[in-house]
Amino acid sequence: MDEQALIGMNELYEKLLDEVDVGIHVINEKGKTIIYNKKMMEIESMTGEDVLDKNLLDVFMFDKSQNSTLVKALKTGKTTKNVKQTYFNNKGKEITTVNNSFPIIKDGKITGAIEMAKDVTHLERVIKENVLRKQNTKFTFEDIIGQSDLMESVIEESKRATRTPSSVLIVGETGTGKELFAQSIHNGSSRSGAPFISQNCAAIPDNLMEGLLFGTKKGAFTGAIDRPGLFEQADGGTLLLDEINSLDPALQAKLLRVIQEKSIRRVGDMKDKYVDVRILATLNEDPLEAVTNNRLRKDLYYRLSVVTLFVPPLRHRKEDILLLGQSFINKYNALFNMDVKGVDEDVIQLLQQHDWPGNVRELEHTIEGIMNLIMGEEIITLQNLPVRFRKRYQANEAPSSQSEQLPLAAMSESEQGAKTLQDKVAEVEVSYIQQILTENDHNISRSAKILGISRQSLQYRLKKFNL
Repeated sequence: MDEQALIGMNELYEKLLDEVDVGIHVINEKGKTIIYNKKMMEIESMTGEDVLDKNLLDVFMFDKSQNSTLVKALKTGKTTKNVKQTYFNNKGKEITTVNNSFPIIKDGKITGAIEMAKDVTHLERVIKENVLRKQNTKFTFEDIIGQSDLMESVIEESKRATRTPSSVLIVGETGTGKELFAQSIHNGSSRSGAPFISQNCAAIPDNLMEGLLFGTKKGAFTGAIDRPGLFEQADGGTLLLDEINSLDPALQAKLLRVIQEKSIRRVGDMKDKYVDVRILATLNEDPLEAVTNNRLRKDLYYRLSVVTLFVPPLRHRKEDILLLGQSFINKYNALFNMDVKGVDEDVIQLLQQHDWPGNVRELEHTIEGIMNLIMGEEIITLQNLPVRFRKRYQANEAPSSQSEQLPLAAMSESEQGAKTLQDKVAEVEVSYIQQILTENDHNISRSAKILGISRQSLQYRLKKFNL
């Protein structure tokens, strides 16, 4: 073979190494790395310069109870397959892989070792987090703060949903507290003593999600081991699928089958297994828009929405801001060993004027941020607010300088100021829907036709606006 052909073969060889979806690590007889492909760099968060031509044990740290499977292959000459290993890179980051390791033998002598690894770091972390969450399902309906008509209506509907094992779809913007409702439904049901497992569908890559949900059978693919999925772990209890519209459509079809047939099949297995799991799902957008834009399968939507709860955004229930704010002050008083009594009246006006795009979560983080910065004050004033609030306040007409200082929970609802565009649009929409319904004797089909929307879309708005 001439030199040019040899160079071409070498380039092809390097290209193949970097394109395969498995980590490849090769060491010589002295334990120094001679091959380290792109996938292995991604798995271990390292660069070629960090690892190549260096002794493996000088770069990585292994637990005393488990030596490197690659070094073991070099020293013993034995092949190991599908061995899970947890170790640390040179920055202290924990890595978990499933490895196939085998020696390189030439003329009866071990001249090196090769390892092929599959990354399961993310999967292991998710499983650990789910176990912790399963043991820490603490919210009940008593923890839901709100006295507005909208919240009281949703809470009442949620309590009724505890009586059956039917699926529930919880719709609401980010930060409105959808999981709080999910946990409350679980804890108020006959399944309260069984597992509650929550999984964010947007947090896991599609190629890992199927195995995470339904489990895997050893040998199904490189690195696969016998592992129960979330359905099996939640057997007898409740599984919350957060942001269900982020789930791959193919997996949505498999999920529909599981819900209908009440059985799962692990990836790579030939047998079905019965599971008794109640499904709760959350959605952070209009479900009909999610269906129209192919983010949520229509058949799955109908199956999940046996009961549909609409958690209102904070801007639609501003009368609850005072109660929520005081509860967060009490929470961080206990955590920070402080004694803040409340906020003054000017601050209440600002909190009421803000449209809270991040909803209850934004309000909590705002209170936490304020309490991190105040020094000894018992009352939160305008000077304690974040810059974005102060600027907005200064841009509007200044309130009275004589502010009566009262505990937040004791305050009555103050003037809310000018409405945001979103609030005004919603107000006009509600008024027009009510007008058309009245003119058509509350006939849903006829009203929807005049409004130029589908019957389902009108029913969604009736539910959303509590009409």
